Amino acid sequence: MQSVDDNKQAAWAWRSTFVAALFVSGALLMAARAVDLQVLRTDFLQDQGQARYVRVAEMPAHRGMITDRNGDVLAVSTPVASVWANPQEMEKSISRLSEVAEIIGADAKDLIRAVTERPDREFVYLERHIPPHKGDAIEALGIPGIYLQREYKRFYPAAEVTSHVLGFTNIDDKGQEGLELSFNEWLSGEAGAKRVLRDRLGRTIEDLELLRAPQPGKTLRTSIDLRLQYLAYRELKAAILEHKAVSGSIVVLNPETGEVLALANQPSFNPNNRADYQSSHYRNRAVTDVFEPGSSFKPFPIAAALETDRYEPSTPIDTSPGFIKVGGYSVRDPRNYGLIDVTTVLTKSVNTGASRIALSLERDYLWSALARFGFGSVTGSALPGETGGVLPHWQRWREVTQATLAYGYGLSVTPLQLAQGYAILAAGGVRHPITLVAGESRPGERVISAESAREMRRMLETVVEAGGTGTAAGINGYRVAGKTGTARKAVAGGYSTDKHIAVFAGFAPVSDPQLVVVVVINEPHEDGYYGGDIAAPVFARVMAGGLRVLGVPPDAVDEDEKTNLIAGRIAP
Repeated sequence: MQSVDDNKQAAWAWRSTFVAALFVSGALLMAARAVDLQVLRTDFLQDQGQARYVRVAEMPAHRGMITDRNGDVLAVSTPVASVWANPQEMEKSISRLSEVAEIIGADAKDLIRAVTERPDREFVYLERHIPPHKGDAIEALGIPGIYLQREYKRFYPAAEVTSHVLGFTNIDDKGQEGLELSFNEWLSGEAGAKRVLRDRLGRTIEDLELLRAPQPGKTLRTSIDLRLQYLAYRELKAAILEHKAVSGSIVVLNPETGEVLALANQPSFNPNNRADYQSSHYRNRAVTDVFEPGSSFKPFPIAAALETDRYEPSTPIDTSPGFIKVGGYSVRDPRNYGLIDVTTVLTKSVNTGASRIALSLERDYLWSALARFGFGSVTGSALPGETGGVLPHWQRWREVTQATLAYGYGLSVTPLQLAQGYAILAAGGVRHPITLVAGESRPGERVISAESAREMRRMLETVVEAGGTGTAAGINGYRVAGKTGTARKAVAGGYSTDKHIAVFAGFAPVSDPQLVVVVVINEPHEDGYYGGDIAAPVFARVMAGGLRVLGVPPDAVDEDEKTNLIAGRIAP
């Protein structure tokens, strides 16, 4: 009996020893594993942990602002969120895409298809540029495989009023048109980078290290005066609607600096609404579209003639019998003006008189003079797509070419080129480089003498006075100079009889020109088509408003009238 008990005790002792040995062995193994993990393989495990939860995140840099000359914001980048998915992490959460679709207003089937059709991808955009509050709502869902990316979206406070000047950016905030494209490098920022710790849902829970600070883009201060821009846009649009015209452009310059103060086109577009884009609407017609300027071009051959000292404003010109034969072509006027002087050629817009003057000049001299006014070459405005128009070389001229150039046929210009030409006359014969950057001072180039420019200003003033073709361009209290233009549009086989371009170009006040305004109305179909009837009134409203905005004192009134005009008690 005792031997049985002894055997039992031995068995229990063996079992206890075995169990203890197991515990000791396990403890030793655990200790060895701990040493292996905590000491020998620390770097490896940290690398593996970081590979799963530590990421390098891009820190987007916002694009520089664009402002007008007075600091009013024309374009700014605002923070938005973009939603993306990792299809490889969404096997169990694919059905929850309907929750995302509800927040962003998308079709759930489209989102599911976008993810399931790309199972090998690690990055698929679901929606770009959503408001931050929608991004917060999506992040709160905590859906595995769904992530948010901070980006910037361009916003244009003046919308279509400044659209052709500014252009627009693409979805990645890169310039595509206008100043956004021309100054893309200046405006673009440089993205930064940081190392972050993310949880299993991809949410950033801690910033670990700044690798590279983001560098925001630089601000572009333009020459545009938003007050004048609104005024020009409003009046141009009203005229296009009133006269049922196909399109139109308006340019406002400072003649002393070459700065563009306003530039607008119709039709226009809203750069904040990408779905509304139509290529014909966002074409900047003021710099890309060329036209034959008609009689609005007459001042330039006449200015060239004054420079020869063979002509002066009172020089007689025989226009009898109301037409002249040039080769097989006839240059005609509505009536026979007989013997008139050079001033009357402009006042009454006499084609035969302008042609006789041009034909009396050497071809190479006339061509050179017109080229110095900037015709046939770009203005250097930096606006994308600008064309230099067409000024045929004098060696290719026939006699009829020289005759028709005198009244604006046989060459083509842009509205901005025409504005530059008038700015030269307004600035005392000096050509200042065209610019859209405020305060960008560059030396001017003399084109004609100050005396010739002065004589041209006085002659062009008669166009707006009683008896001239541009009386509708007159402004109460101010001396205004300018020229009308009405051109038939070229069509296959010749010139159209029912398609015209109406133009008025001029400046004020004559005593000290502060503004140059050019108005071009393409194919008006209501209430006539003459430049003096269609374009001149637009010029008058924009010029009058602009002079008042800038506080330019009247130069054609006595002191009491001047005080009342400045105070707004007398209508301009």
